[in-house]
Amino acid sequence: MNRPKIRRAIIIISFLLFPIVINYFSPYIIIEATAQGIIAGSFLVFTVLFLSSLILGRAFCGWLCPAGGWQECCFYAVDKKAKGGKYNLIKYFIWVPWIGIIISLAILAGGYHKIDILFLTESGISVDRPTAYILYYTIIGGITLLALTLGKRAFCHYTCWITPFMIIGTKIKNKFKWPSLHLEADKKKCVKCKTCETGCPMSLEPWKMVENDSMTDTECILCGNCIDTCPNGVIKYSFSSPK
Repeated sequence: MNRPKIRRAIIIISFLLFPIVINYFSPYIIIEATAQGIIAGSFLVFTVLFLSSLILGRAFCGWLCPAGGWQECCFYAVDKKAKGGKYNLIKYFIWVPWIGIIISLAILAGGYHKIDILFLTESGISVDRPTAYILYYTIIGGITLLALTLGKRAFCHYTCWITPFMIIGTKIKNKFKWPSLHLEADKKKCVKCKTCETGCPMSLEPWKMVENDSMTDTECILCGNCIDTCPNGVIKYSFSSPK
């Protein structure tokens, strides 16, 4: 099984579907719907992604995220690593106020009264008119600009409003150590060739994670590139209780 090619095909197909599904990832639509006491499709999607992260961590980011698919297409033009580290905290300065607004609007609306999956997406297709195309390509342009200026998957590192949900879910599953998808490594096999670092789309250093006996970096998207590029089979997927 050629897992890297399969993963790449899946995530690129996901990007090609982005014009259809982008509204279901919209931070604005959830605000607009909440103000009217409505649970929109994006609310349900974020909830499902959080719940999935309690078992699968950030595998969605590595295998299915449409924005991630586009960023990986940009790899042909972008070889720069994202700095990460403390800069990864930038996304929380977006996420926390956004969550605060949603909670405040929900209280003002007297709670949620109904579910409307197609809120502001009556046809079921997100990009279905000229003005929607303008917004869509503005978003794609912004994601591209971040990649070109700040490095690989910069949008994921610094501005994604969905990522914190899955990071929180990942931290919860790691703390309670119930069976879940994660990486494991055989430290004795590692020769520090750093091949895994070269292949990591999130600009991480998997070999250092191996050396530190900690394969739980919250920026890891479980794409499996480090598994497939390692010449010595040091890293592997595991579905068990994290150590």
